[in-house]
Amino acid sequence: MEKEKYDNSELQEFKELIEGKLSEARIDLDGLRGSLSHKDDHGTEDTSPSFKMMEDGSETLSKEEMSNLAIRQEKFIIHLENALTRISNKTYGVCRETGKLIPKERLKAVPHATLSIEAKNAQG
Repeated sequence: MEKEKYDNSELQEFKELIEGKLSEARIDLDGLRGSLSHKDDHGTEDTSPSFKMMEDGSETLSKEEMSNLAIRQEKFIIHLENALTRISNKTYGVCRETGKLIPKERLKAVPHATLSIEAKNAQG
């Protein structure tokens, strides 16, 4: 008989993995936010005006990129928090399309996954 859900010890293992990733993700997000708000500004205020002008164009792009990274990081954090909720509900690791158990290897690689590889591929 095929296993329908992970047992408590397996869920605890995933919980620890996710909490570690969540902690790292929050640190990364804080770093991105700090860079965006120039808290730890290593700018060019004390360098020559010509260098400052050259940097202004690239600064806009890097701010935009950092902003996009921060948004992606926020989404990643939400997905990880949702995974912790599924662990609490004991529904973690069950594919939302097929209802089958998502293999441990996939969950270790993508701990917030809600789809099996088959269901993900079927989405195209």
